[in-house]
Amino acid sequence: MTHRQHHPIGTGFTAASTVDDVLAGIDLTGENVIVTGGHSGLGLVATRALSKAGASVTVGSRDTDRAAAAVAGIERVEVARLDLIDPASIDTFVAKYLESGRPLHILINNAGYPAPAQIVRDARGYEAQFATNHLGHFQLTLGLHPALKAADGARVVNTTSGAQRMSDILWDDPNFTGGGYDPNLAYAQSKTANVLFTVELDRRWADEGIRAFAAHPGVIATTSFNSSVGVDAQRAMGLIDDAGRPIIDPEHGKKTEEQGAATIVFGATSPLLSDVGGVYLNNSDISQLNDNQPAPTAREVTADVVSHSIDPSSAERLWDLSEQLLKV
Repeated sequence: MTHRQHHPIGTGFTAASTVDDVLAGIDLTGENVIVTGGHSGLGLVATRALSKAGASVTVGSRDTDRAAAAVAGIERVEVARLDLIDPASIDTFVAKYLESGRPLHILINNAGYPAPAQIVRDARGYEAQFATNHLGHFQLTLGLHPALKAADGARVVNTTSGAQRMSDILWDDPNFTGGGYDPNLAYAQSKTANVLFTVELDRRWADEGIRAFAAHPGVIATTSFNSSVGVDAQRAMGLIDDAGRPIIDPEHGKKTEEQGAATIVFGATSPLLSDVGGVYLNNSDISQLNDNQPAPTAREVTADVVSHSIDPSSAERLWDLSEQLLKV
């Protein structure tokens, strides 16, 4: 989809729509789903909603005991170990899934690495947010390609963020090897990478029936990324009130987990998207392209997609860079 075509399609949903709203009338019986980080936050809401609609869900988690406890009692859900910062763990997860012979109808790349105050690197020397949020999911998705293709109609949803508007890929030094680490900049880069990956994946795989979507869930006060910044910072950002309660204002980008996960689940399942792909979703619709957004404030969180996040040449360049980084 070109920049010119990146605009809302009038889905009938709103910023306040929930997972139940977007799944109304949708039957996922017989469909297989993988949700990374599907045991907490938005991922758990998505897991629960997709199971309720009839899907069988595999939750990928670093802590299988914690994940198993979180999804206990949800029908047709299994847990498998997956550490997205560890290439060997990803390969093991992929091998076990492919050995099962099951087609994969929906892959939700949802897990994220909360922005650390000081730089964290993986065993390869890669910055942890880029390594986890993008490279880990890139490796996972490529590994699962045979199962996605076997579904004869599959979707990949990459959970992104409105932070994509804050930074392009740091092409000269994506891993901050030259210093100058900024956790928010690193986070923004990783979220832009999620969108660019979506664009190029859809271009490459759409002819095989695999479509890709990047979903911005909105700002959720209870997610690990936002809750990790501290109470004072959350209050200054307009996420919680004086009593420490989350501020819910979906029209201004602040949502409940059920409202935030709606856009993810919409991307994964909605028939309204059957003929499109490679797009950034916001408020359970395709986002408008807006390169002139004001900076986010405590009242208003702007989150439309920007040009650098959907640039086709950048998307192809990131794919090539990602392949090179995975070979090291």
